[in-house]
Amino acid sequence: MNARKWFLIFALCLALPGLLLAKDDQPKNKKKKKKDDIEAIGERDVDGKVNFYSIEKEIALGKSFADEIVRTSKMVRDPMISEYVNRIGQNLVRNSDAKVPFTFQVVDNDAVNAFALPGGFIFVNTGLLTKAQTESEVAGVLAHEIAHVAARHGTRQATRGQIANLGMIPLMILTGGWTGFGIQQAAAFAIPITFLAFSKGMEAEADYLGVQYLYKAGYDPVAFVDFFEKLQTMEKTKPGALASVFRSHPLTDDRIETTQKEIERVLPDKAEYIVDRSEFQDVKERFIALARLEKEDAGSKRRRGPVLRRGGGPISTEPIETNEEPVEDSDEDERPKLKRK
Repeated sequence: MNARKWFLIFALCLALPGLLLAKDDQPKNKKKKKKDDIEAIGERDVDGKVNFYSIEKEIALGKSFADEIVRTSKMVRDPMISEYVNRIGQNLVRNSDAKVPFTFQVVDNDAVNAFALPGGFIFVNTGLLTKAQTESEVAGVLAHEIAHVAARHGTRQATRGQIANLGMIPLMILTGGWTGFGIQQAAAFAIPITFLAFSKGMEAEADYLGVQYLYKAGYDPVAFVDFFEKLQTMEKTKPGALASVFRSHPLTDDRIETTQKEIERVLPDKAEYIVDRSEFQDVKERFIALARLEKEDAGSKRRRGPVLRRGGGPISTEPIETNEEPVEDSDEDERPKLKRK
């Protein structure tokens, strides 16, 4: 291959990333609904243009990561807590632009966090449930994560990384051939954090879409801003209380102020919003009680020493029955707390 052909290959590889990324940043087709049209939620194109991953591949990729998280993490299996979080999440999904099915799972972890994997797999830490004061605050964080999935930020970010690597191809060919490039590419996408470390622009878009989904589902969108302000204060007073994903994209004053302005600009006032439900407080109390019992049980086992079991039958995994009568909640307790404008 002569020098002229080498030069053309080199120039093309350098130019291609910029051309493709520029295309992804172009305004959407004017015939499609704008992102600030609340009435068009569910019919809008919010997932970008340049993406090397099909929806099917994205779902499969997210599932593989989700399976690994479930395998290596302490998951909350309590049906009351899991069903409650899933119900909030699915209501938000129905009022979003997402085009994939979602699953919501709870991780027993004190860090205040929730995160979304590509393809609709969302994990919520118990730290978020215990630190939030109202259901609308939890819903605000979930709406933000749903927005990441709806806009396909994980695979779009990975695509940008692959495009950037195209500029390295000439050097790879000269220094190690295609084998060297393949090894680097495989290493770059072996860690799920690649699909979680979003750009500032993507975080801003998730904020923008998230408050719309929150509003569409009937919640007070200001709760989103209120909780992010609490998280900002928490990180200042107790460094490390937030998960690293939050710390990598600080909840700056500018980001919070921008979201507040978007709420005022785009979202019409409603007569009333859902702020909280008694069920949320019940879930918090249940988790705290379960955590206390688990801690006491662990301490009791340490004091007793090893517990022996004779052979002859399987270990029962059924919950222990008690003589306590279940307490039925009244209709009055279940009615949501509303905030009137």
